[in-house]
Amino acid sequence: MENVRIDKWLWAARLFKTRANAREAVQAGKIHYNGQRTKPSKTVELNATLKVPAGFDSKELVITEIFDKRRAAPMIIGMYTETAESIAKREKNAEARKLSAFHSPKPDTKPDKKQRRQIIHLKHQ
Repeated sequence: MENVRIDKWLWAARLFKTRANAREAVQAGKIHYNGQRTKPSKTVELNATLKVPAGFDSKELVITEIFDKRRAAPMIIGMYTETAESIAKREKNAEARKLSAFHSPKPDTKPDKKQRRQIIHLKHQ
């Protein structure tokens, strides 16, 4: 088993586009290794848990394989597994975002000049 830095593993697992982005995320404290903030030089171990931001949510992953080279996308499937709690939480948050979007609908098109004037007139009454 080889020693692989956490920023290099995150890049190899295709969680970040570049290794520099992975390093910045770790330094900013966005990545938690076994529940704690870490440094980019931390070596990863099997069965360690990672909390990684993913858009509006965060994923909780368990490391199952360690590689330091970036591989093709189909080959990285076995590098980590996402916990069931993380999947459920992300689905719950996605559903909540859909419901809130329902209550604040967006128009199909931008308002034209006449509609903008009407909006400004209503705001200043």
